[in-house]
Amino acid sequence: MMLMPSLAIGLALSCSPAQLEDGRLARDYVVDGVDAREAEALWNGVFDRGGAVVWTATLYDVDAKSFFLAAFDRQALRIYRLGEIAGAFETHLGVPQMPGRENERFWRAWSGCIDADARPEAVIPWADVREIKAGNWVLWFKLTRRATVRSDRGKTKQLDEIKMNLHGGVGSLEEHVSVDPIDPWNVDVRTFGIGPLAYQERIRRTLVKLVDPDRRIALPKASRSAGW
Repeated sequence: MMLMPSLAIGLALSCSPAQLEDGRLARDYVVDGVDAREAEALWNGVFDRGGAVVWTATLYDVDAKSFFLAAFDRQALRIYRLGEIAGAFETHLGVPQMPGRENERFWRAWSGCIDADARPEAVIPWADVREIKAGNWVLWFKLTRRATVRSDRGKTKQLDEIKMNLHGGVGSLEEHVSVDPIDPWNVDVRTFGIGPLAYQERIRRTLVKLVDPDRRIALPKASRSAGW
């Protein structure tokens, strides 16, 4: 029996341990830069059973101190509040802390098996995504129509562009040293945090290959810098 796309995520509760492992590996292979063919095979397997590849994420234009779950499946990008999936959670300095291992509902969702009763804040079909831009720290999903997203802290935004930090990419620090040609003792040392651009590119490349076979979504060239 063929499931309608809008119901596909409802398969979550029947996920086997092997399917949960595939969901984790599908994400982790992209995070770690494992062979692209193996990563794509895992993504296709997750998609074929109606599941999703899931990241925890920060949506800076909505609420920089809230976490969300971003679920990618073959039909759409779905955005969930952390509280909708995990229930009550602890914070530190106002920032959410990852739920403990006893929170089975969250960890199953993080492995691609989202409870069918969980309500997404936004469901964005790939047909509504016109461009995905890669930055050093974020991906920008530019939309053809506005999406409304609410955070666990009650902030609500209507967006035609979603600036999303998918957790897991690790940046680096670079030091730039300049010496005064007149006074060699006058040394200026500046430290810059450089984002994991290659990580953003891996996510973008994997996504569009699997969800946009017609190459309709624009992919502007990204350049490495100390900013977004």
